[in-house]
Amino acid sequence: MQRKLVVSSSPHLRNEGVSTRRLMLDVIIALLPTAVASVWFFGGAALNLLLVAVITAVAAEYFYQKLTKQKTTVSDLSAVVTGMLLAFNLPASAPWWIAAIGSVIAIVLVKQMFGGMGQNFMNPALIARTILMLSWASLMAANVLPHAGQWVAAAGADAVASATPLGENPASYSLWQLFSGNIPGMLGETCKLTLILGGIYLLVRGVIDWRIPAAFIGTAFVLFWIYYGTLYSVESGSANVLYQLLSGGLLLGAFFMATDYVTSPVSPWGRVIMGVGCASVLFVIRVYNPSYPEGCSFAILFMNVLTPLIDKLTVPKPFGYVKPAKPGKGA
Repeated sequence: MQRKLVVSSSPHLRNEGVSTRRLMLDVIIALLPTAVASVWFFGGAALNLLLVAVITAVAAEYFYQKLTKQKTTVSDLSAVVTGMLLAFNLPASAPWWIAAIGSVIAIVLVKQMFGGMGQNFMNPALIARTILMLSWASLMAANVLPHAGQWVAAAGADAVASATPLGENPASYSLWQLFSGNIPGMLGETCKLTLILGGIYLLVRGVIDWRIPAAFIGTAFVLFWIYYGTLYSVESGSANVLYQLLSGGLLLGAFFMATDYVTSPVSPWGRVIMGVGCASVLFVIRVYNPSYPEGCSFAILFMNVLTPLIDKLTVPKPFGYVKPAKPGKGA
């Protein structure tokens, strides 16, 4: 009997022993410590944003697929991951409807309208965050002072602060405050300890490749060291290497955003280029654009756009491949 030749879109190499659900579950497990830390530091506001973002993301995927008569895929947990990552990119002071709108944008506009799982060319959570920032800049810029162990922030003017670690006039935060997360900022940008633990878990489980986070963090370390010339000192404020590495969304981006399967290169050298490129763009934005000192989201999105080109330039040659000879002048 003649066998059918099935032609489908990439990827063409598949591992039947590894399911999307299992990979997404590992990512959720890796994100849970940071979620707990955000609730510890920012109380009920953080939990509210997390729940709204995740529930809305799952509902948006379910109802869109029902309306378009597609197979429902909410059980693969990818929408849960998108919702959590979106919430991690919101300040605790953001209203609940910001999280809801962001999740709809991420799932419907960026993911489903481009073909669903595996077809989007940019990270859905980061695109949603960027649209929210452009639409409601004041709501996305506000940063609640952490109130560790308290369910509700203290009333009064001290409940909100504009002095973030990477602001124009950064407050004097110690390395321990930056590392533990006792600082104002986005929910997922505060506790670096839990981000590192989650990243290590993903590396050990083989969910992410070490090249992107290593190239990202390593390149950022070198660039900031060359520019500032100081590893760390209290007198230098934010103008030193360790302060820059432990501030903003660098570690969140390196472990959880830039490593996204769909929007990152597939080749080993391509992943190195991805990490180097993300760090380089982030460095330029932080150093030369004081009006917007973060830059991690834009750096990753910029490299997402370049991913097809990176894959094209770094794809390995097939075994036995011989470059065809150029035709002669008379041919």
